[in-house]
Amino acid sequence: MADWDVISALATAGGTLVLAGASFASIRSADRAAQSAERAVLASLRPLLINSRQEAPHQKLIWQDGHRAHLAGSAGYLGHSEGNLYLAASIRNVGPGLAVIHGWRFTPVHTYRDPTHPDPADFRRHARDLYVAPGDTSFWMAALRDAEDPDHLALLEPIKNGERINIDLLYGDAEGGQRTISRFALIRTGSAEEYRWVSQVVRHWNLDRPDPR
Repeated sequence: MADWDVISALATAGGTLVLAGASFASIRSADRAAQSAERAVLASLRPLLINSRQEAPHQKLIWQDGHRAHLAGSAGYLGHSEGNLYLAASIRNVGPGLAVIHGWRFTPVHTYRDPTHPDPADFRRHARDLYVAPGDTSFWMAALRDAEDPDHLALLEPIKNGERINIDLLYGDAEGGQRTISRFALIRTGSAEEYRWVSQVVRHWNLDRPDPR
């Protein structure tokens, strides 16, 4: 004779197990959907800085001490005057989000092929806010005015001799996240009588998410 109490209990347990499985699947699906939505939002805010095109508009730069320079498309600028060093580059944001530049650092040429990214704590902060709108061309600029600064000493001779210089830029999105480091090479071209500095991006590092390589 069937024990209906046992059968009822087993049926209830089975129904509960099926319901739990369905709930778990639903939660996982909702979690994946939320993660996809979050990635889509982050992607829409993500900036990516590279050198500008050669046909980009010329830009007029004025440092806080009054030093001036004109920056052509895809160009860099390295100058020294009255013991001060001035650096700049024409850059473009090819990402869909606003780029907020947090800082910069000079990196020796021999680290060109180093796959590890520099420590964000080693970057110099800017005296002014620098932004690059999505899909737009803008500039990066900085100056070194302390002759005893180690970077001042390390940069002076390459600037005078027209040697390649690597500059790392640390930047992120408008929300303060998705920090990225992009390495730019400033290379002098042309003759000694008539030369120009060219800006080229050579590497990117993602700090807050996995790198694509």
